[in-house]
Amino acid sequence: MNTQVTLKALRVEGVATLTRLGRITGLSRQTVEAVLDELAGRGWVREIPPDGGAMGRPARRFGFRADAGFVAGVDIGANKILVALGDLNGEVVAWERVSVSAEAPASERLEIARRATLACVDAAGVPRTRVWAVCAGTSGVVDRSGRVSLSIVLPGWTGVDLAGLAGGWFGCTGLAANDANLAVRAEHWRGSAQHAADVVYVLAGHRIGAGVLIDGQLHRGRTGAAGEIGALRQVAWEGAATRLLDHGEAGTVFDAARAGDADAIEAVEGFAERLAIGAAALVLAIDPDLLVVGGGYSRAGEVLLEPFRRHLTELCLGVPEVVTSTLGDESVALGGVRLALDHVEREVLGL
Repeated sequence: MNTQVTLKALRVEGVATLTRLGRITGLSRQTVEAVLDELAGRGWVREIPPDGGAMGRPARRFGFRADAGFVAGVDIGANKILVALGDLNGEVVAWERVSVSAEAPASERLEIARRATLACVDAAGVPRTRVWAVCAGTSGVVDRSGRVSLSIVLPGWTGVDLAGLAGGWFGCTGLAANDANLAVRAEHWRGSAQHAADVVYVLAGHRIGAGVLIDGQLHRGRTGAAGEIGALRQVAWEGAATRLLDHGEAGTVFDAARAGDADAIEAVEGFAERLAIGAAALVLAIDPDLLVVGGGYSRAGEVLLEPFRRHLTELCLGVPEVVTSTLGDESVALGGVRLALDHVEREVLGL
């Protein structure tokens, strides 16, 4: 308990003296000093050299070593692999992005993801042994063990032990989760949902998915399928993007709608309505504080949000605040960093 409370205090303070840590923790100076010596032995704490111009005997200062370990978040998508490497404070120190074919078989996609993650760590100059956890995000249903139990988007992806394989890249703990679940976790941590406790996140892009946060905690459900509202044919999420793309590339359609093109406006209106039907089901069930629209199509801004809000209002008893993601396509990888860091804080640092 003494170690936990001292480590927590030092992480909050960044750098603190023995006196300051004793005041915060309520522990004696001798106890704090003994704990810090132990933490320094583990490599988690370092003593800060005194300022050269200080008069008299300088106070001993200590800092948490955020570079003692690292965590990686990996977004394994249909067309891209995006890797974020974070330190123990959650600060991202390196990114790596590579393209992948939507038709790539599972083995090829996994190898590209592995190479990209190793390249990200190597480019940051971080020894591979200091990667303590890796969390991969992907489309489909991911169960609590980190295995993909169902995927209709990525070829050969159903049954892949994603957590086990990701952990094997560095011989560390591997985790895996649905991409929308990681995205909503990231938005609550560093994005649009920092002020909200109950959040519905709708991932709008070539595919549509959703993630749910309740009381600030990710809600995965019994089998990991929470938020998979698109499985209902009546919701009409499956194929919604295809209908939009019948009118051209998504960015082109949104730009044309913004410019007043009647056909483009009609196409966006239809997509917004189908998006709102599924979102309304989640809003009625959760009654959230906030609804975040993320994914590639969220870049359309008000061109999409205006008709989406209008249809949502027609379907819901009360409409929450609706905003777009501030993290864009980095949200899944960042959510992976956060989930991996949650594991490290709980299982390694004992926080």
